[in-house]
Amino acid sequence: MSFNEPQGPPTPPPAHPPAEARAAAEAPAGAPAYPAQPHPGQPYPAQPYPGYPAGPYPGMPYAAPWPPADVLRSPRGLALAVCLLLGVAAAANLFSAAVSGYAFSLMKRVIADPAAVTEGTLDRSDVLTGIAGALQGLILLATAVVFIIWFHRVRVNGEIMRPDAFSQTRGWAIGGWFIPIGNLFLPYRTAKETWTASTQAAPDGSFRTVSPAPVTAWWVTWVSSLVLDRVSAYMYKRADTPEALRDASAAAMAGCLATAAAAVLAVLFVRKLTAMQTRKAEQGPNAAL
Repeated sequence: MSFNEPQGPPTPPPAHPPAEARAAAEAPAGAPAYPAQPHPGQPYPAQPYPGYPAGPYPGMPYAAPWPPADVLRSPRGLALAVCLLLGVAAAANLFSAAVSGYAFSLMKRVIADPAAVTEGTLDRSDVLTGIAGALQGLILLATAVVFIIWFHRVRVNGEIMRPDAFSQTRGWAIGGWFIPIGNLFLPYRTAKETWTASTQAAPDGSFRTVSPAPVTAWWVTWVSSLVLDRVSAYMYKRADTPEALRDASAAAMAGCLATAAAAVLAVLFVRKLTAMQTRKAEQGPNAAL
């Protein structure tokens, strides 16, 4: 053929199969075919291990770690600290009750004979009242902090021992104390449910109850002391006569005595519940024969 002769249409180049087809053809028999990559040139994301949850972000080489499991933690150290602080609180409230009784007797003397009580004696009574109030406030704060930490720990332990015994989440063991009006009954509900969860079953596995009298006695006395404290504070605020101050001092004395009694009953409650949880953790869910 001469170079001067007209040439025919050029021969088209051989068609190349798509990348997916090439990959499928080159893969060994029986190998799983991966889907097409969304962005050519980028590696496939790492595959999670079978049976493990997927990682929180796409492409992570390892699955996300499992959340930490709850474990039983002994409440005995906290219980000891709480009981010591409650003892100090009871002593401080007894001192405050004595100061309120002294103020009560002074007001009775003022009512009977105003000239029989000097200004210095009245000032001394005011100073003692201020000291007693400051002691009560400081000790109450320290006791409340440690008590709530202990209270939350036994609540968590109770949930581990018996999850179905609770009607509200564990956060209410702390938050329930700070809700107005609700703090008159929410912590009591948590305490009773924790008490139930911490009770061992009978040796044969049947349900067994332990009298919640320590819980109820402590809570009724505690709420009564709160009410008396509010009443006495209101009476002091409005008192402008010796007779009103006398009555306010009497209410304050009753409130301090009730608070001291609540502290003693709280010690019994803390010791009993701590012993119940310790026994159940060491012996198991069923009581020994």
